[in-house]
Amino acid sequence: MYRRPIHRLACLLTLLLAFAGLATAATPITVLRVEGVIGPASADYLVRALHRAQDQKVQLVILELDTPGGLDSSMREIIKEMLASPVPIATYVTPSGSRAASAGTYMLYASHVASMTPGTNLGAATPVQIGGAPDTPSNKQPDQAPPDAEHGGDAMSRKQVNDAAAYIRGLAQLRGRNAEWAEQAVREAVSLSAREALQLKVIDYVATDLHDLLGQLDGKRIATSAGERELQTVNATLDRFDPDWRVRLLAVITNPSVALILMMIGIYGLIFEFSNPGTGGGGVVGGICLLLALYSLQLLPVNYAGVALILLGLGFMIAEAFIPSFGVLGLGGVVAFITGAVILFDTDVPGYGIPLALIGTLAVVSALLVFAIVSMALKARRQRLVSGDAELVGSLAPVIRIQTDTPACGWVQLQGEHWQVVSPTPLHPGQQVRVVARRGLQLDVTAADEPPIEKR
Repeated sequence: MYRRPIHRLACLLTLLLAFAGLATAATPITVLRVEGVIGPASADYLVRALHRAQDQKVQLVILELDTPGGLDSSMREIIKEMLASPVPIATYVTPSGSRAASAGTYMLYASHVASMTPGTNLGAATPVQIGGAPDTPSNKQPDQAPPDAEHGGDAMSRKQVNDAAAYIRGLAQLRGRNAEWAEQAVREAVSLSAREALQLKVIDYVATDLHDLLGQLDGKRIATSAGERELQTVNATLDRFDPDWRVRLLAVITNPSVALILMMIGIYGLIFEFSNPGTGGGGVVGGICLLLALYSLQLLPVNYAGVALILLGLGFMIAEAFIPSFGVLGLGGVVAFITGAVILFDTDVPGYGIPLALIGTLAVVSALLVFAIVSMALKARRQRLVSGDAELVGSLAPVIRIQTDTPACGWVQLQGEHWQVVSPTPLHPGQQVRVVARRGLQLDVTAADEPPIEKR
């Protein structure tokens, strides 16, 4: 009698458990991808992606990473979001051949889960100063450390190294990873392979691919800022969040080479607009490019001496356009521009050097522009004066009518106007005459076939 309700209740409980299991398994995992230099674009992308993951209440964020390093300011902005994230973050250095050098090592240490693919490496986290100013954002050099940074060198280098060592040691202690090796990576710029990193407890897992990593993480409990989270990753859906147009645009304009090109286009556009007022195109394009260049430069760690030399060089070239000095100002501007472009960024830092080929190309284009301006100025100086009386004297004009009482006087049409003329010989309509002098509103003319009268 009671078997049927009990059976129905058991079926209902089974269905509820099944639906609960499916709901748990369906909790998505967000997958992000960062390649190349860590800069303003990657920082903007990761910060917004982590906020999106929190809003969507995903159970895990996987960051696929491959970077040679990046800006200290951008790296610290990313790490602040990682440490405050209530969603666990697993940084995964992949595919084989990738690296998490310099800034990537700090990000790996800051993650809740650190993992690598066989054939990858991390380390070389010694900071390198850029810009020559104490408060200039520093970059991370993956290949070498400053000579004798700890026991010698300048005070600023020692201060930067000590600060970076304390920073990464704090991250290692927070995540329970090898703090001694982390400090060694900063002070001695050492690196590790994936297997060595696992043995030294620098990372947590070595996984051949993403599915292998998800299998190893299944059932693990991760401590976050919002409490402990248990991962169920085996049947979870993967949601890849790729950079949008905003991030791609920011990545393009914060490229040092692009920033320099935008600056040149902006300056040349303004020169063209000032030389030909009212055209509009040069001013619009030049203004937009110049503003984009200034925006990108304020995001990048620039050498202010390089910026000053570039601006000085452009100023000289502009002066050559308006006050021709027959090449002196123009050539000085080209030399100043080349020197400033070479020292604008530290070429030893990966991703922030300007290729010499680009600098040479821009210098050649600038030199050609200066020479074109100088040649036009010289050509203008060699031309005879073409205004006032000098423009009228020597001109040919047809006689349109004559005075009946004085055949030597008449009217001609010259430069769209009617002029009264006087000739030493009689005139007739349609005759071509040459202007030899002007007296107020009257012109002295001779027949066109007569030689012009030389002035004494």
